[in-house]
Amino acid sequence: MISLSTEMTDTKGRRASRGWILFDRDCGICTSVARRFHHAFEKRGFGLAALQDPRVAALLALPPEQLLREMRVVTSDGEIYGGANAIVYLARQVWWAWPLCAAARLPGVPRILDAGYCWFADHRDCSSGTCSVARENSEKTI
Repeated sequence: MISLSTEMTDTKGRRASRGWILFDRDCGICTSVARRFHHAFEKRGFGLAALQDPRVAALLALPPEQLLREMRVVTSDGEIYGGANAIVYLARQVWWAWPLCAAARLPGVPRILDAGYCWFADHRDCSSGTCSVARENSEKTI
């Protein structure tokens, strides 16, 4: 298995000691959230990378139609979290997100978080107009 923490670097050649947060760079909301929390997670050993990066596609080994479906976190141990599970995993890394971590342990809440994440992912718009997720969703409604 190839370790993202040892094989992958960001555009400035930096490595991420604890893992990578992978997001859709063509999604304006996704990019905005990544920028907002970049420093908080960088201090904790996580790097940011775009799902569109060819190295990410090769390492995740996902079909192109699934690559942009959800954000992902890949840890230095090789664990992969996606969607709401990735958000909860990241929330465990920062003290101020403890309410989300506590709520995620309540019966039924993980399913609600998954449903909410899926709804958001299916209804997000991509500012560049190149997002395949937005195109697929608009084609379903036609």
